[in-house]
Amino acid sequence: MTKANKISVIVPCLNEEANLKELIPLLLKYGGSILSEIIVVDGGSNDGSVVVANSCGALVVQSEICNRASQLNLGSQHAKGDILYFVHADARPVKYFAKVILSNLEKGKDVGCFCYRFDSKNKLLRINSWFTRFNGVLSGGGDQTLFIKKTLFESLEGFDEDYCIMEDFELVRRIRQKTDFHVLPNEMTVSARKYKENSWIKVQLANFAAFSLFLLKVKPASIKSLYLNLLFKKSISITVVE
Repeated sequence: MTKANKISVIVPCLNEEANLKELIPLLLKYGGSILSEIIVVDGGSNDGSVVVANSCGALVVQSEICNRASQLNLGSQHAKGDILYFVHADARPVKYFAKVILSNLEKGKDVGCFCYRFDSKNKLLRINSWFTRFNGVLSGGGDQTLFIKKTLFESLEGFDEDYCIMEDFELVRRIRQKTDFHVLPNEMTVSARKYKENSWIKVQLANFAAFSLFLLKVKPASIKSLYLNLLFKKSISITVVE
């Protein structure tokens, strides 16, 4: 039975032991009585992610497929709340995020995300994060998290599991075709680890290339191949969707 006005938080996971130790207690603290449950969908971690998630009070679901879209859909199937909130393991929620989400839902905002700042004082990253407050074609990436009424999510048939990358933007594109999408002004925190492990320009180039190919309807596998090549010098093979 679906719980009315309750939020199910869904966290996809692969080797995120350290992040889960921080994230889950924050979700419990700022979710309060509005939380239905926290669902960690593990894609085959070989660290202590599953043990940590269980010990922190989350429900752990094992996914046979290590694919974020598949993991998020699987999590939604186990959700008992009537509101879904998708959160990456390296994100840190807005204080009292559950009340903020519920308040906006009461205003008719059935789906949306938050703006964010990085856990870094780097000036270039401050510029990047400043743009997340705007609602446009670049809005709705997974780093901004996503809240959505479960009925709306199900009517859209969830994430497209063919998208091994850009699954978040693909869903938001379909959402916009059906209803209004909202970017809330409350600021959450996102890890800058990708930028710390690579150069700022390299990540920017990879992101720009991936999004451009997404808009050109290039097949997701080809987008991922190029993205990984730009970051880690892997091979490239590009095919346009007919």
